[in-house]
Amino acid sequence: MSLRPPSHLAGSSAAEAAFDALGHEVLAEKAAALGRAGQKVEETLARLRDNADEELRPKLLKQAAEAVHAYFIQRELCGLRKHDGVIREYGIPRAVLVRLGAK
Repeated sequence: MSLRPPSHLAGSSAAEAAFDALGHEVLAEKAAALGRAGQKVEETLARLRDNADEELRPKLLKQAAEAVHAYFIQRELCGLRKHDGVIREYGIPRAVLVRLGAK
């Protein structure tokens, strides 16, 4: 995402610096949000993996699917459209992906 200063400020080095700083701040926040979303995916998948209670499994699947869905959305907001690599990296189970509508 690029930001442009209003035309009446174009060419002003102070205005360019301010918009450049804003752009960096936006990118930093996107990266931080992606990290938080990834951490939540790790936590929910760990709970799903470590729990043997079959009665609790549907709730854990739902939590994991919600976390993965939020993570995928955040990745797409960062311009990362392909999720195959992170599906393998996080070891996202098929049961979670099915809840997202993936095959």
